[in-house]
Amino acid sequence: MKKEKMHSAKTKRFINNTIVHTVLGILAVVWVFPIVWVILTSFRAEKGSYVSTFLPQSCTLDNYIKLFTDTTILDFPKMFTNTLVIAIFSCILSTFYVLAASYCLSRLRFKMRKPYMNMAMILGLFPGFMSMIAVYFILKALGMTEGNLIKVALVLVYSGGAALGFQIAKGFFDTIPFAVDEAALLDGCTRWQIFTKITLPLSKPIVIYTTLTAFMGLWLDFIFAKVICRANSDQYTIAIGLWKMLEKEYIDSWYTCFAAGAVLISIPIAALFLYMQRYYVDGLSGAVKG
Repeated sequence: MKKEKMHSAKTKRFINNTIVHTVLGILAVVWVFPIVWVILTSFRAEKGSYVSTFLPQSCTLDNYIKLFTDTTILDFPKMFTNTLVIAIFSCILSTFYVLAASYCLSRLRFKMRKPYMNMAMILGLFPGFMSMIAVYFILKALGMTEGNLIKVALVLVYSGGAALGFQIAKGFFDTIPFAVDEAALLDGCTRWQIFTKITLPLSKPIVIYTTLTAFMGLWLDFIFAKVICRANSDQYTIAIGLWKMLEKEYIDSWYTCFAAGAVLISIPIAALFLYMQRYYVDGLSGAVKG
């Protein structure tokens, strides 16, 4: 009887595992297929967006070369540099704002603390682009919609409301025992020292998560960049440049270059993730248990 039950349990487990792995395999194909298609298209020698075959009939590196050499219509190197500068500064400010606000709401007790959190939760329900017209006219009144000040304007726009996304980081800070802060205060530490020298080193996973999400959102943003940059082509970001490549006057000659650009813009995100991944793992293994 026991052998029959064990055999039945093994059979059931085998069937469940088979179903789960089959579903995961199908999902993996669905997720990987667009990436493979973009990479293959980036090496395709045939021009234009309408082709009859999935695999390229011939491969070339000209699409990548054209991105960096043909700057008469779309200056990809300039757009890449603009986006990188904006993303780096915005990411640093956004990460600091989110972590600082999260720490204050988690560890400090002050008036209007709960109303602020409720208000932030409500405001977070509305997409940020709803305010883009008002933001644009404010920036225009300040003279920040022309020239190099557009970069400053985008940094301010991207980082200004970052603190509203404090919920996840606050939840992580809540898991760190208050006894750690109390012991540090007794030893003469200030709140700033506790935040920078104790809380942040113990919170590497959430710091990495905040940094990655901030960088990815800013690196790929299109709406605010398009509204603020308008016709200032020398200030275009990568998202605007890739969108321009798909317009009807450019799509025939720039379609495969669009795929090449899509591959290139994924490299900084992948590099940042690979570099920070070990800190994420170290933070998880060294986290304080409450």
